[in-house]
Amino acid sequence: QVQLVESGGGLVEAGGSLRLSCLTSGRSFSRNAMGWFRQAPGKEREFVAGIAWNGGDTWYRDSVKGRFTISRTNAKNTVYLQMNALKPEDTAVYYCAAANALRAVAVAAPDYWGQGTQVTVSS
Repeated sequence: QVQLVESGGGLVEAGGSLRLSCLTSGRSFSRNAMGWFRQAPGKEREFVAGIAWNGGDTWYRDSVKGRFTISRTNAKNTVYLQMNALKPEDTAVYYCAAANALRAVAVAAPDYWGQGTQVTVSS
């Protein structure tokens, strides 16, 4: 059974940091683009960041550029999202995703989803 399991969410004050992790299992995702999405209450799910299969290319939505960093360790079947300088508008459920493609941009149309982890940023 393929699984993407997120962890690391929580409550943090504005300006603080969190690191999300996504552990994959059930098959190897070392040849898949991976990424993160988020969904705030009452809003549509939106793309946050993507990373190519080998970590050689990354892609971010404009509002998180310079604050968030996506990375991966294929040997550990894990993708990370380091979030710094968090703002209240970053509050959302964050979802890990994977695409059956190599390039970072491919994760905009993912084939696999995690169950999500809540991130709440207080002002």
